[in-house]
Amino acid sequence: MTDAHWPYRYDLLLRLRLIEIVALWEGRLTTKHLCDYFGIRRQQASKDIKKYLEEIAPENLIYDSSQKGYLPSPEFSPRLTQGTAEEYLHLLERNSDLNLHFERLDLGFGHCHQLPLPNRSISADILRPIIKACHNNLRLEVDYRSINDPKPDGRVIAPHSLVFAANRWHVRAYCEKNQSFRDFVLTRFFEAPEIEDAKSTKTESDDVNWNQYITVILIPDRRLTHEQQAVIECDYGMDNGKLEITIRASLIAYLLRSLNIDIHTINADPKAQQIVIDNLDLIRPWVFD
Repeated sequence: MTDAHWPYRYDLLLRLRLIEIVALWEGRLTTKHLCDYFGIRRQQASKDIKKYLEEIAPENLIYDSSQKGYLPSPEFSPRLTQGTAEEYLHLLERNSDLNLHFERLDLGFGHCHQLPLPNRSISADILRPIIKACHNNLRLEVDYRSINDPKPDGRVIAPHSLVFAANRWHVRAYCEKNQSFRDFVLTRFFEAPEIEDAKSTKTESDDVNWNQYITVILIPDRRLTHEQQAVIECDYGMDNGKLEITIRASLIAYLLRSLNIDIHTINADPKAQQIVIDNLDLIRPWVFD
């Protein structure tokens, strides 16, 4: 966005952003896009497009009667978005996910397909007290079980943040049993947490690894040919042969998992390895054993 604040309700802003994204990337916008995606009437969709043209970017769209839609003008310049491909792809991803759960919901974008993944269901009775504890620095008595210790293991934790990583939800919390901040997978709580009377003396500001940011530097596997390395550099959007990702120290291990990087093993096939860590010694202390 070019401006930090826009005087529009959140729901309206979402519709105005859709106008801009669809026009930019699909090259043609109609009221049907808005009607199908948001479930609004055509009259409301027309009002939204009119508002975009009158208040946001009068020069961005041109109505083409032959195509019965609005086309991006040669002077098109994003005002409510960054104009990046990721914004359009993210829109497709969200739409595909909705269609997986609502088969009769016709939102358009039928050319996008998403691989269905296992639904790691989280009980509302478990999630609600955790969210409340995060907001109010509360202590929770929980029944948590892990792969290393699958037997019931009661403990008291003080959560401060929810994290989505490695395709599952975690809660970052201080564990009184281990006397340290740890990550707990939400689907491994077996009973509804019970809120303790006293608040925790440990807060998010005490979580050193959470508050420390580390830059992970990724490079193509140097065993690849120069041409193959060039492909990897393009694939990962590297700059001068490197990709720098700044992340909380406590989340580095999850980042490496999502990239299929095992710091303890070097794949014999560089085409399977593809990328390696250029500053491994720096990040090693924050990687799970």
